[in-house]
Amino acid sequence: MTEEATKTYDAKISKLGDEIAGLTLKEAVDLADYMKDTYGIEPAAAGAVMMAGGGGEGGAADEEQTEFDVVLEAAGEKKIQVIKAVREATGLGLKEAKDLVDGAPKAVKEKTSKEDADALKAKLEEAGATVKIK
Repeated sequence: MTEEATKTYDAKISKLGDEIAGLTLKEAVDLADYMKDTYGIEPAAAGAVMMAGGGGEGGAADEEQTEFDVVLEAAGEKKIQVIKAVREATGLGLKEAKDLVDGAPKAVKEKTSKEDADALKAKLEEAGATVKIK
């Protein structure tokens, strides 16, 4: 084992690192803006971050997916309830939500976190829709 693999970290550092690693894209951008505005700290270039991820072949295939698309496959029997759920989730107007539901299969929300995607899927399925997460 290498020295790096056996190194232990203070609980505060581990917790902070885990929280940062779990941020959504929007939260990460907000954090970067906050650090820049408040402390004058600029984020590192993306190339440096990518290099730190590991140099093994097929690294991209091993990465965990962090953004998900919630796709409405079919409205089912309760179309009105599905339209209401789509409106609540997206903020669309009645006509736009109806057009989205009528145009299924169609993405209801794109590039969202796993937690948000699962919650939206459950909400739409509860309303009677058939939903996939991609």
